[in-house]
Amino acid sequence: MVNTFIEKTTQGWAPTHAKLAEMVLNESGTVPLSQRYRALFSLKNLNDDAAVAIISQSLGVKNDSELFKHEVAYCLGQMGNKVAIPALVEAMAEVSYHDMVRHEAAESLGALSDLSVVPELEKYVNDDCKPLAETCVIALEKIRYDHSAEAQLADPRPKDAIYASVDPAPATTSTKSVAELRDTLCNAEVGLWKRYRAMFALRDIGSEEAVLALAEGMETDRTSALFRHEIGFIFGEMQHPASVPALARILANDQEEAMVRHEAAEALGSVATPEVNDILAKFINDPEPIVRDSCLVALDMFEHETSGEFQYAIIPEGETVELAKVEA
Repeated sequence: MVNTFIEKTTQGWAPTHAKLAEMVLNESGTVPLSQRYRALFSLKNLNDDAAVAIISQSLGVKNDSELFKHEVAYCLGQMGNKVAIPALVEAMAEVSYHDMVRHEAAESLGALSDLSVVPELEKYVNDDCKPLAETCVIALEKIRYDHSAEAQLADPRPKDAIYASVDPAPATTSTKSVAELRDTLCNAEVGLWKRYRAMFALRDIGSEEAVLALAEGMETDRTSALFRHEIGFIFGEMQHPASVPALARILANDQEEAMVRHEAAEALGSVATPEVNDILAKFINDPEPIVRDSCLVALDMFEHETSGEFQYAIIPEGETVELAKVEA
């Protein structure tokens, strides 16, 4: 069934796209998850309509890894191609999908920032799925911001920016004080939009003091798994060794939400300090599938970060493709 499905859907594609599609669309277990991740990021970096079509198809495979579907949704938002909107709207509405898949679909709709998705996001602002509801609120705020006079005056990509990701909220520009940003970040009475803006401002500062402020927010917050998981994602971007102790404690906490432990695992793989390999290896048989799979992927990320490879990607044998460095 799977092979027939792939053969039908890859007809007419260029050889590189077809070979990558065979890996990305293979949910049978014959292609290791880590290799599917690399193929996915290769397609993300190709970033043409065919790549979007392949990735969108993968998002609709019902019996696939929830972790992989979540990563697929993330890539569609980062690619910036509005052709992905229907697939993301469908995934957001699919109640059989894990919370973090539906959340990621909503966040990607915010990343695409097309006004046409506002009614779709508004449907879920009070949804019983809390990560989805919170994400929709933030995505709506982002779209309003992106289309506001403030955003038009702001520099969309400062010359000193080191992160290429499309963020769910812009870093606040009202202060560069780590202490003030930490107070906002850790204040549960403040709305998530403002806390997110403080979060990304701390990321952009990038000092050890900023990392420790983010770690405090991640470890002390009890109001939002979505919030804690986003800090984990940021730690993966920052790759700062000072985040490792907090990430290790969060990964080891089996009372923490799976979506938070997942981000802690993948962040550890990106930080890739010497002790990380042993930390991740402890959880490759974790009872929670998302955590278990995240650790396997994170170990592959660790290998990538410590190998000197230029890109976290895979180029099909016999193909020559120009792929820029991608962040997992």
